[in-house]
Amino acid sequence: MASGTGSPCGACKFLRRKCAADCIFAPYFCSEQGPARFAAIHKVFGASNVSKLLLHVPVADRCEAVVTIAYEAQARIKDPVYGCVAIFSLYSNR
Repeated sequence: MASGTGSPCGACKFLRRKCAADCIFAPYFCSEQGPARFAAIHKVFGASNVSKLLLHVPVADRCEAVVTIAYEAQARIKDPVYGCVAIFSLYSNR
């Protein structure tokens, strides 16, 4: 659970479920800012898909994976067709 206080992590708070002790999202989505950050990820990829993906990533690399997934989710919401490729293209044409 997030910070051992008994409160759910940001992802579980967003999903309105109890946060298990072994919650895969807890280390990456704090109780305060996590729900807003997780909302975009859930909307674009779905919680189940992200949890399955994280299970295949080594624990040492999961934080970086969550940052990348969150970045791509935000980009997909802004540009559903190109996502972050639109951002990369913008800066590569300069």
